[in-house]
Amino acid sequence: MSKWKKKTSGTARIYRRPTLESDVFGGRVGFFLTRAISNIRQNVFVNAVTIGTITLALLIVSLFLLIFVNLESAVENWSERVQVTVYFDKELTGQEQSSFREKISALSGVLRVNYVTRDEALKRFKVRLRGQETLLEGVRSEILPTSFEIALNSTHRETDSVENIVTKLKQIQGITEVQYGEEWVRRFNSFLNFMRLLGALLGGFLVIAVIFIVSNTIKLTIYSRRDELEVMSLVGATRFFISAPFLLEGLIQGLAGSLLSLALLYGIYEAFLQNAGSFITFDPAASGLSFLPVEYISGLLLSGVLLGFVGSLTSLKRFINV
Repeated sequence: MSKWKKKTSGTARIYRRPTLESDVFGGRVGFFLTRAISNIRQNVFVNAVTIGTITLALLIVSLFLLIFVNLESAVENWSERVQVTVYFDKELTGQEQSSFREKISALSGVLRVNYVTRDEALKRFKVRLRGQETLLEGVRSEILPTSFEIALNSTHRETDSVENIVTKLKQIQGITEVQYGEEWVRRFNSFLNFMRLLGALLGGFLVIAVIFIVSNTIKLTIYSRRDELEVMSLVGATRFFISAPFLLEGLIQGLAGSLLSLALLYGIYEAFLQNAGSFITFDPAASGLSFLPVEYISGLLLSGVLLGFVGSLTSLKRFINV
């Protein structure tokens, strides 16, 4: 009885088991973690299949994200071409330029305003007609109008917002004409909305498919040890004691799978940058092709951990009530 504490209450004697190191929180976590790692070592093949499935599933999702992020960046750059140009039938004085600039800049959605003189307009024509300069022989800058080129904020590049700004510009006295490439803006916004819808549909489908595949793969892992779970239940182990190592095992599998998928994705990204010149006509590095931002990487790591945890949790419910 030296290992037990004795407490006497009247004639009754109550023996209490001393507190073990594994009973405290840190000790229990260490025990469960050790048990989870031991389970992985004992079932290397099944766990390798599970981690491989998570890796492949997250690699597909991360590839889609990489493409979508760079498409969004390209679309954002293209959207900067959405601008409004106002023309004047005369060269503006410095005071008139300042006055019109203030009125235009005061409109909601205007990002910046650039004044183009007649001489600058003629220079631009010559650049665009490089190799055919003879077409501009005898053309003088006086026949060209002066203008303000108005760049818009990214939140005001939709068709309705652009038309609203154009309406307000036409109300400013002194502006001769307003142009904004109405058809181009409408087509661009239709393309942008289509890309966002396609991205949402494909992204949602991939997420559902990944959850389904990973959950069923982890079920195979749990199913291969169903006898162990039943024996532990019969000998009186609590539900938490039984499930904790398996849940930690799922977390480890998910983290390993997400790390591997990111490593493979980065390898694919670097290989594409190094070899893209042999099968495409532009330099992807010079065009601004970038890897996933930090927030997306963090999200993929967290997603992998959650996939492993939720997959283990749902799979355990077939054998025990967790």
